[in-house]
Amino acid sequence: MEFLEFPKIARLSRECVITEKIDGTNAQVYITEDGQIHFGSRTRWITPEDDNYGFARWGMEHRGELLQLGEGRHFGEWWGQGIQRKYGMTEKRFSLFNVFRWDGEDRPACCSVVPTLYRGDFINDAVTAALEDLRVNGSKASPGFMKPEGIVVYHTAGRMYFKKTIEKDSEPKSRQIAC
Repeated sequence: MEFLEFPKIARLSRECVITEKIDGTNAQVYITEDGQIHFGSRTRWITPEDDNYGFARWGMEHRGELLQLGEGRHFGEWWGQGIQRKYGMTEKRFSLFNVFRWDGEDRPACCSVVPTLYRGDFINDAVTAALEDLRVNGSKASPGFMKPEGIVVYHTAGRMYFKKTIEKDSEPKSRQIAC
């Protein structure tokens, strides 16, 4: 019988990053070592012929720029016109999740980054303040849009993501009825 070691437990009072949770559709750009590029949704690979809200088509149109992301998987949110909350936009955007890598100016011009609302030790007050700021002042990703979805907390020591929504947070999304 193989021995299974109990995993180390991350300390809660360590760095976290709180970003705005954008209500769109999950997307990824995957670039292979030899420069091939693939596009995905949260659950499957997509192509311009079998797409997810036009992300693969957009990706092919921006292939040259997207290759600047470099080898690997690049996850983000595809959002805006015609997707979920729409944010009052007349276009769609791809916002990368990895704020540690892409929050500077070295990303392709066709990509944005989810807005960082807080970076520091995890404390409940930071979560509460970030949600309240979005509720009162609206989206940071789309200024002027007053119905943002919520936040994502990335706990660096635990290497885990947690989400908290402004409305119906205690109710699983599968049981929420669209208004």
